[in-house]
Amino acid sequence: MIRVSKPMLEKHQVGIYFIAVFAGLLAATVVVRSSAALAAWINPALAALLYVTFLQVPLTSFRQALTHGRFLSALLIVNFVAVPLVVLGLLQFLPDNPALQFAVLLVLLTPCIDYVVVFTHLGQGDAKLILAATPVLLIAQMLLLPIYLGLLLGIDAAGLVQARPFLNAFFWLIAVPLVLAWLTQYWAARRELGKRVEGAMGWLPVPLMALVLLIVFAAVAPQIGAASTDVVWTTVPLYVAFATAMPLVAYAVGNLLGLDVGAGRALAFSAGTRNSLVVLPLAFAVPGGGALIPAIVVTQTLVELVCELVYVRWIPRLIKTAIERETL
Repeated sequence: MIRVSKPMLEKHQVGIYFIAVFAGLLAATVVVRSSAALAAWINPALAALLYVTFLQVPLTSFRQALTHGRFLSALLIVNFVAVPLVVLGLLQFLPDNPALQFAVLLVLLTPCIDYVVVFTHLGQGDAKLILAATPVLLIAQMLLLPIYLGLLLGIDAAGLVQARPFLNAFFWLIAVPLVLAWLTQYWAARRELGKRVEGAMGWLPVPLMALVLLIVFAAVAPQIGAASTDVVWTTVPLYVAFATAMPLVAYAVGNLLGLDVGAGRALAFSAGTRNSLVVLPLAFAVPGGGALIPAIVVTQTLVELVCELVYVRWIPRLIKTAIERETL
C-alpha cells in the first residue's frame, strides 16, 4: 500500500498536475452544457489555493519585500516595456484580423496578479516579492492597457477596459486570502490548535492546484468550440513563443540589475504569466466580439497553464545554471 506524504506530493507534483489537466480536458467533452456552472467555481478554488500558498510564505518578512526597489524596477521594465515590444514583434505573424489581434493584446499585455504567486512558490522563487508587487502590477496594467491597445491597434479602448474585474480579482483573490493567512499564522503562533491547523493546511497546495487545473480546463475548453477554431488555433504558436521568450528576457533584465536567485525566478514567472482569468470578463463584454475574442483568451489560458507546469522545473534550473556560469 502506497503511503501518501507531503514530500511525496511535492516530489510528484508536476505529474499530478498533468493528470489533472488531462482529467479536465476529458471532463470538458462531457460537461459542455455545465461549463458556465463550473466556471463559477474557478475563483473560489483559486482563492483557497492562494490562501494555503500564502500560509507557506512568512508574512512577517512582507515589509522587506515592499522595499525591494531593484526587483520592482525589473518587474515594471519586463512587464511594461519588454512585454509590449515582444508582443509587437509576435503580432506581425498573426492574420490581419482586428478581433484576433485585440484579443491577443488584451491577454498578453496584462501581467498576472493571482496564481503567479502560487507558481512562483512552486518554482522556488521569492513568492513574497510577487505578492508585495501585486498592487503595483494591478494599477499599472489598468492605466497602461488602454494606451497600449490604442498605440498598437489604433483604437479607442478606454471604454472597453473596465476597472471592476481587476479590482474584484485583487480583493477576492489577493486581499481576502492574505488577511486569512495572516490571521491563521497569528493563531498558530499563540495556540497549539492553530499550529495544528496551519500544519494540516501544508498538505493542501498540491491537491488544490490540481483541483484548480481540473476545473479551469473543464470549464474553459468548451468555449473554444463555440468560435472559429481555425482562427483560434493560429494563436497557439504565438502563445508558446511568448511563454518561451519571456523568462529568457526576464533573466537578462534580472541579471543586468543584479537580482538574487529567488528574485530572478519570481521575475521570470511574472514575465511569462498573464492575467487571462481576470481579463476574460472584459473579453465577453466587447461589443460584437461574439465567441471569438473570449475563445482566444481562453486558448492562452490553456497554453499558459501547461507552460507553467514546465516552468516549475525549467525556471529554477535556468536561473541557477545561468548564475553559476557567471560566477565561474
